[in-house]
Amino acid sequence: MSVWIAIGATALGCYLVKLLGLSVPTGALEHPWAKRLAALLPVALLAALTAQQTFAEQTVLVLDARAAGLGAAALALVLRAPFLVVVAAAVLVTAGVRAMA
Repeated sequence: MSVWIAIGATALGCYLVKLLGLSVPTGALEHPWAKRLAALLPVALLAALTAQQTFAEQTVLVLDARAAGLGAAALALVLRAPFLVVVAAAVLVTAGVRAMA
């Protein structure tokens, strides 16, 4: 039964967060700092998630094939490659490094 309590509490919490977001006055969202924060926050969160998933295993810092794939993707982005080429480069380099190791 405790699983259903956790599911219910999570659903209620999500609803309350959404309700809180909808109750923010429009004037507060029109400030330049709010617009800048809304534009930059998703990028920062995605970068942090990518770094954590690439360089961490449990509580240990690791440099393995994932780091090589991320480097290949970064290089492809610098060269302004299309998104699918960036993903393909990351996949191929990661697979190649894992195959050699």
